[in-house]
Amino acid sequence: MNISFRYFKSSPEIIQSTVLLYVRYSLSLRNVEEILAERGINICHETVRFWWNRFGPIIANNLRKRRYLKAQNHSNWRWHIDEVFVKINGQTRYLWRAVDHEGEVLDVLVTEKRDKNAARKVLKRLMKRFGRPYSIVTDRLKSYGAAMKELGCKHIQSVGRWMNNRAENSHLVFRRRESAMNKFRSDKSLQKFTSIQSQIQNHFNGERHLITRHDYLSFRTQAFLEWRQIIN
Repeated sequence: MNISFRYFKSSPEIIQSTVLLYVRYSLSLRNVEEILAERGINICHETVRFWWNRFGPIIANNLRKRRYLKAQNHSNWRWHIDEVFVKINGQTRYLWRAVDHEGEVLDVLVTEKRDKNAARKVLKRLMKRFGRPYSIVTDRLKSYGAAMKELGCKHIQSVGRWMNNRAENSHLVFRRRESAMNKFRSDKSLQKFTSIQSQIQNHFNGERHLITRHDYLSFRTQAFLEWRQIIN
């Protein structure tokens, strides 16, 4: 999807950099405003909010398409699925996150409950997009087993201590972001932000602990080059 910056006074590069600062790093709206002000870019924090709401979903969708075209079958070996509690206006919601064996986020979903129906919804979304994996790693929540039994994939479920650390570690980025934003105000804003954040997180995921410094710098340079090409 082409990104139109028509009628915007700021350059596309500034808008894209602003979205990157806010979504990728644990910065508040006013933190981003001050960082840009130090660089001579005078915008209001509400402008930062408007830009990420307007352009964030389009950028995330373009990133998702790029990665899908590069490797359509990269996520069918092992999935790690986990859910975290999120407080929204005093009410508990559940953020489900599925990652593959390399830590790439496959999907995020916000639900009111974490019962069998919610687990089945998460699994059906994943299978519709990626097909069936060879293995699914979860915690001991019984909702997973009940949902997988209905979907006919109970035999590929793996449950064990520390086996699901890949998914749990993936939540850390969200928890830091949640703290910087002073929590979320609605289910819709939580779903929207985490969907955008996951795609940008995937784009810059270089598996730094598994590769040499030279290779990491090469991957990071390529990631920033592709990031700049998104607005063209």
